[in-house]
Amino acid sequence: MAGFTGVAAVGTSMERLLSLAFSERQPVPGKVSKASLIRTEDLADDALIKNLIGDLGLTILLYRIDFNKTMRAAWSAVGNADGNGYLPLDLHYLLTPWADNAEHQHMIIGRAMQVLERTPVLSGPMLYSPSLPLPAYATEPQASTADSVQILLEEISTEALMRTFDSLPSDYRLSIPYIARVVRVDTLETTVTPPVVDAEIRFRVTS
Repeated sequence: MAGFTGVAAVGTSMERLLSLAFSERQPVPGKVSKASLIRTEDLADDALIKNLIGDLGLTILLYRIDFNKTMRAAWSAVGNADGNGYLPLDLHYLLTPWADNAEHQHMIIGRAMQVLERTPVLSGPMLYSPSLPLPAYATEPQASTADSVQILLEEISTEALMRTFDSLPSDYRLSIPYIARVVRVDTLETTVTPPVVDAEIRFRVTS
């Protein structure tokens, strides 16, 4: 997909997609909802969450990153052939609705799931991350128009979800797990060092 900025681009693209969809058709009529990326530690501060999204909204938390077990071997073989590195990743997100009553929470999460079901693949300009100063990363591997990332519901057990919240600074909240795959992080092109073709080695023998 791209260099290390690809991980950030996926989250930013999801945030932008959901916020735009909410602005076109608000989950709760007459009220404004927005989507916002958050950090793990933000969950410990409800006031901070409210400052980010207001009274109604959806938070997007990247809580786990794994290598993609299906594509790891194939991309390792490609890297072995051309000398570059290709790390295929799965990004695991929790989408959490915030509202002052259950009905509005359900409407927000329902609208978010509708949007992601309608647009399950991010590709081309949809993966552009406007918050990143792109000229500063001009030397990083760049995504091509053929690159894409699939966003889909992740099937995890209730027990696994509860264990996830046990490791987070927050009590359990209604949340929907999503997975983004395959996000490939490419290494910089390597610089080939000319081989040593001649060397002079002198020995001094002492008596």
